[in-house]
Amino acid sequence: MSLLFRRTTPGQLDLGLFLLRLVAGGSFAAHGGQKLFVFGFAGVTGAFTQMGVPMPGVVAPFIAILEFFGGLALVLGLLTRPIAFLLACDMAGAIALVHLKNGYCLPTGVEFVLLLLGCALTLAVTGAGGYAVDAMFGRRERAY
Repeated sequence: MSLLFRRTTPGQLDLGLFLLRLVAGGSFAAHGGQKLFVFGFAGVTGAFTQMGVPMPGVVAPFIAILEFFGGLALVLGLLTRPIAFLLACDMAGAIALVHLKNGYCLPTGVEFVLLLLGCALTLAVTGAGGYAVDAMFGRRERAY
């Protein structure tokens, strides 16, 4: 029982952030891959146009590339904070422009997009953790 109330060790924190990056990054990459390789820029642009996304000819390709390559970068822990911030902005836009009017629950509500927003914001605030490419380039003493 006392294991449940112990302080989180640095190793546990690094493992938790790795798992978060793996799951969130994999989800972003899968959705971006679908946009890039299944729908293509024309299909995504058409969908964004229909959903009322501003400047769909620019935004749709940017989002497809961001989600695919940004998701892969999260999995690797590469440029985690800026990529996670951009993905959080992506999800905030998706909530505001598309999902909010559909309520909370899936399949069309904010539920999944809000979860990805929370994951991206967490990684933007905390960084990648120790098991990441970022950590190889920025080793610093821990403050905790």
